[in-house]
Amino acid sequence: MATSSLLNPCGFTALSKPNSRSKQLFRPCHFHRKPFDRTIRAVQTGPPKPIITEEDDPIQRLLKRDYKWGFRSDFESFTIPKGLNEETVRLISALKEEPDWMLDFRLKSFRIFLSKAEPTWSDNIYPPIDLQSLCYYSEPKKKPKLGSLDEVDPKLLETFDRLGIPLTEQKRLTNVAVDAVIDSISIATTHRQALMEKGVIFCSISDAIREYPELVRKYLGRVVPPGDNYYAALNSAVFSDGSFCYVPKDTVCPMEISTYFRINDQETGQFERTLIVADERSTVSYLEGCTAPSYDKNQLHAAVVELYCHDDAEIKYSTVQNWYAGDEEGRGGIYNFVTKRGRCAGARSRISWTQVETGSAITWKYPSVELVGDDSYGEFYSVALTKDHQQADTGTKMIHKGNSTRSKIVSKGISAGKSRNCYRGLVQINSGAENARNFSQCDSMLIGDMAAANTYPTIQVSGPTPRVEHEASTSKIGEDQLFYFQQRGIDHEKAVAKMIGGFCRDVFEQLPLEFASEVDALMNLKLEGSVG
Repeated sequence: MATSSLLNPCGFTALSKPNSRSKQLFRPCHFHRKPFDRTIRAVQTGPPKPIITEEDDPIQRLLKRDYKWGFRSDFESFTIPKGLNEETVRLISALKEEPDWMLDFRLKSFRIFLSKAEPTWSDNIYPPIDLQSLCYYSEPKKKPKLGSLDEVDPKLLETFDRLGIPLTEQKRLTNVAVDAVIDSISIATTHRQALMEKGVIFCSISDAIREYPELVRKYLGRVVPPGDNYYAALNSAVFSDGSFCYVPKDTVCPMEISTYFRINDQETGQFERTLIVADERSTVSYLEGCTAPSYDKNQLHAAVVELYCHDDAEIKYSTVQNWYAGDEEGRGGIYNFVTKRGRCAGARSRISWTQVETGSAITWKYPSVELVGDDSYGEFYSVALTKDHQQADTGTKMIHKGNSTRSKIVSKGISAGKSRNCYRGLVQINSGAENARNFSQCDSMLIGDMAAANTYPTIQVSGPTPRVEHEASTSKIGEDQLFYFQQRGIDHEKAVAKMIGGFCRDVFEQLPLEFASEVDALMNLKLEGSVG
């Protein structure tokens, strides 16, 4: 979550301000600002436009494609009683057969959580969350034993087959190791033995706590301590499963590693924990995906991700976030409240976040990097697409502490329907971080007349030697642009796809090949039928 410096930043709200680079494609318009009104509005000159109904508007038709991952799997599950108290925390730890030090970590985190109040400073608007109405642990009754899938409920395996994540040995992906998590438990980790032969540990966080306690104890909570924020404290107390990866010195992980998170139970929140450690001169690339059924009731997803890089190590973390976003009227959907942070602790280390955010009713997250080691490098590439009644308050933080550290931020926000898309960023260069460098680019695109895009950049620089560059633009897909394409025989939907593709190219080029086709299909699915 953001630091106190982000609680009251300067910002603006842009509804239809054109990008100067495409000014010639817009009709003449006048911009005016009311006193004390931060909303920039475009006043159209010329004759009034004809009224276009929602059925006639191809943009709106494009946005109304069904969510194909919204099915619910029918398998037997064990769930603990609803409610959140110390007994809940103890029960989760007992069910997972954790050592005493892990229970102590959870109980201390729960006491910290009780001392905190839910933050209210984001742009997101939602009713109070009743944490006592949630279930904090749910698992399939038939679980794999000793790494075998023979006893797993076939309906569970069928679920991941339908999601494109086959787990059986005959069908599983050959170039990607996958940790499959459903509700509160990891049901399988593929290629675990093959990775172990190279010295790479990749397993569920639950297995790691039992099998590699010293490693987990050394790094758990080191980058995101329980007291960091309200939801980090909650996660630290009740987290159920997630992934752990340790790459030893002088090792390049021989394949991509990945976790696929799936929520199935309607009454259960998901609170996974991911911990990735790259030792000296090692490299690893991690992929993350997620989906959920189409329930008409909101569900909470509050995760924590910690990355730790030693000298000359590199971690590349890529996410395609596709949680259920709710229906056209804003009913249902996932509240995606996540803390993601990496620490470049060693000299010349490198962390890269790349994310494509298309799902969730509400998204609230800031994947960040602490640049501690000299000459370390952090980068953040993001596309956030919102439609209907979705809300997103997302961005990044780059904290420069070491000398000659560098960071790059490229953020693309696309707002359609009645959605609200906010970029909130912090670039902080501490005193003593000599010759630090940052470049930030924040672009917003609006589709339709009801969407909103906000930006809140905060820049804090101490000392004379750092250099910071920041550029931003806001543009709108309008009738003139679409007419230009139509004159050349390109229909509305293909025209929007072309404009979106060009707008997001800088981010899409950073995604691994495993995600390239998925992202292309996902963006077309999200936008198909909504341009006019």
